[in-house]
Amino acid sequence: MTTWETVIGLEIHTQLSTHSKIFSGASTAYGADPNTQACAVDLGFPGVLPVLNEAAVEKAVMFGLAIDADIAPRSVFARKNYFYPDLPKGYQISQMDLPIVGNGHMDIEVDGETKRIGITRAHLEEDAGKSLHETFHGMSGIDLNRAGTPLLEIVSEPDMRSAKEAVAYMRKLHELVRYLGICDGNMQEGSFRCDANVSVRPLGQAEFGTRAEIKNINSFKFVEKAINHEVERQIELIENGGKVVQETRLYDANKDETRAMRSKEEANDYRYFPDPDLLPVVITEEFKAQVKTTLPELPEAKKQRFKDQYQLDNESAVILTSSRPLADYFEAVVAECGAGSRPAAALPPSLAVAGCEAKLCANWVTGELSAALNKADLEITGSPVSASQLAGLLARINDGTISGKIAKQVFEELWQTPDSTADGIIEAKGLKQITDTGAIEAVIDQIIADNAKQVEQYQNGNDKVFGFFVGQVMKAMQGKANPAEVNKMLLGKLKK
Repeated sequence: MTTWETVIGLEIHTQLSTHSKIFSGASTAYGADPNTQACAVDLGFPGVLPVLNEAAVEKAVMFGLAIDADIAPRSVFARKNYFYPDLPKGYQISQMDLPIVGNGHMDIEVDGETKRIGITRAHLEEDAGKSLHETFHGMSGIDLNRAGTPLLEIVSEPDMRSAKEAVAYMRKLHELVRYLGICDGNMQEGSFRCDANVSVRPLGQAEFGTRAEIKNINSFKFVEKAINHEVERQIELIENGGKVVQETRLYDANKDETRAMRSKEEANDYRYFPDPDLLPVVITEEFKAQVKTTLPELPEAKKQRFKDQYQLDNESAVILTSSRPLADYFEAVVAECGAGSRPAAALPPSLAVAGCEAKLCANWVTGELSAALNKADLEITGSPVSASQLAGLLARINDGTISGKIAKQVFEELWQTPDSTADGIIEAKGLKQITDTGAIEAVIDQIIADNAKQVEQYQNGNDKVFGFFVGQVMKAMQGKANPAEVNKMLLGKLKK
């Protein structure tokens, strides 16, 4: 029985976050009324000339530098000729032989193993318009607002061997372009979409199989589903004596299947030729150096710094650096708390009391806060609880004013009343932790007196009963007793 190997390459279309289009001054803002943001240049009216948007070039070079790629000293725009209703000029301005970004790479991690994925090229091009089918009965509408929007098409090598690897690569790329600020990454609005080239071959065979291209997939979940379905389709087809045809296919999410769209065109079918209206783009070393100064700290470097500076485990560092705003929020909480770069155990007593441990900050940002954001379907930038408010709450945990359990109640209040503070809520609701040893001791004595049977069980070696006593004391004191003090006193009084 043949063992099959999957071969996958991805083409990611990344909409660059410029205010105007790549060759005109028309707005790129999303959500305008149909056909209100397409000017004469976008529509290809006679006598108009395209002018290259420098911001699009800067963003392409930023990406190239971030993936350690070759930046072409000279790149050329070409006309890609084909007919489609939402392509008003009858051609798309793109780059063919001389793209702006050459060979680069990106490392992904799957099942604990790191793999390097080659990036063949990234080239600038203009987007087409959009065909609308749902709104019209028996007809299609054309919205040309998107025509001329700048895209960076990022083409990988066929280095991925599973849908899982493809999703990991796509997620990593999505994270990077958002970190760089060159794309908002909004997949629902089409800012980040994927074409997947999929083929299969017998394991050990050097020659690639015939590939099919699955067009315009706009979610990580659908990329995985589409690739897995296509792999099954191709294997079944070959094993039943058929042949895979090179073609373009669409993924139907409702039926979880791919279906043929058109035969796959080759480059010569598009009759590429240099655009006579656009000069070659020349990138100098000075320009590259200038762009390099604008690069932010990249995800991998930030992840390693978080592990080194804040003593975080790998999982926490990965989560906290998954988006730049989330990483910024975490560092703002740490700065407000005064956690510094060392774990609490290593801090001087004065600082350990006044500040918060970085790990505590990480636990709350990745735990309670992230859970609340997910439930409310909010991004970190829309969090009702600011970094300063969360830091105020963690400071009260750290100095023993409240327990972790009570802190969750305070957090809920902060979430519901954004203008409040942890100190104000603790004071108003009388949530301050009881540290009066006399008061705690009186309650413990009463609990022990009322539960002689459980005392006997504990003293005969049933350590599990200890949790019963802790629970009874905390219940009697409405959760406000200092847990450390309760444990200490109970241990002393329950000894034989």
